[in-house]
Amino acid sequence: MPELEPLRETIRRHGLNARRSLGQHFLLDANLTDRIARAAGDLTHGTTIEIGPGPGGLTRSLLAAGARHVVAVERDPRCLAALAELGEAYPGRLTAHKADAQHLRLADLGPPPRTVVANLPYNVATELLIGWLDELAADPDAAAGFTLMFQKEVADRLVAAPGTKAYGRLSILTQWLCAARVLFKVPPQAFTPPPKVWSGVVQLTPRPAPLAPANSATLQRVTGAAFGQRRKMLRQSLKSLGEPADLAARAGVPLTARAEDLSVESYCAIARALEADG
Repeated sequence: MPELEPLRETIRRHGLNARRSLGQHFLLDANLTDRIARAAGDLTHGTTIEIGPGPGGLTRSLLAAGARHVVAVERDPRCLAALAELGEAYPGRLTAHKADAQHLRLADLGPPPRTVVANLPYNVATELLIGWLDELAADPDAAAGFTLMFQKEVADRLVAAPGTKAYGRLSILTQWLCAARVLFKVPPQAFTPPPKVWSGVVQLTPRPAPLAPANSATLQRVTGAAFGQRRKMLRQSLKSLGEPADLAARAGVPLTARAEDLSVESYCAIARALEADG
């Protein structure tokens, strides 16, 4: 491996103070970034996609772990010079794009298998994930896996079971397509600057097939309606979609259930009933 200067020196030399407006919290602990890179699995084939690399702490670990080709998508132009230096240390193995990841498709970022590994900017993490899940629903080869850092509260939602406080729309959309597990938690002091909350590293492994048949956009509509009034029974929360009694009867779910009571498969059944209405 090439000799690299300490990451703090790279940050100082390039004047890369983290910006709150971009949701930046730099992870400087190499032990943690190495742990994330190892958790992502075998990266020696295809493309490793990193969102929001900042000065390149996790990027260093991905390259050191043997990633064949890392595509780093960074919105902050200040970070590009530091990433370019890292690319020179690993010739041909790092491509940095100045872009907003919300406007990019995974399939356009490199050949499969594509693995997304990232310490996501907190302010866009949920929107990014929903977009990737939508892409995965349309193209099962869009991604082979995701190893992502979220705020702990979001990480807990991704893996939550029905009937629990954290279970919600994001739980359903994620678990419909992926097996999800929290790998480990990360304290605020691991970051510069420290956020006000703990974080969690989550691994999402795409399923060979969705848990149940459904249209992604329709499933998003159904879960949005149900959890928009999560304390209400379905007889109230599904009114914006049509006649609740008819939808519930055809989906085989009780009208007296509340949003957090239903399984992923039940939401898919409601989505199919709604689709049948045209």
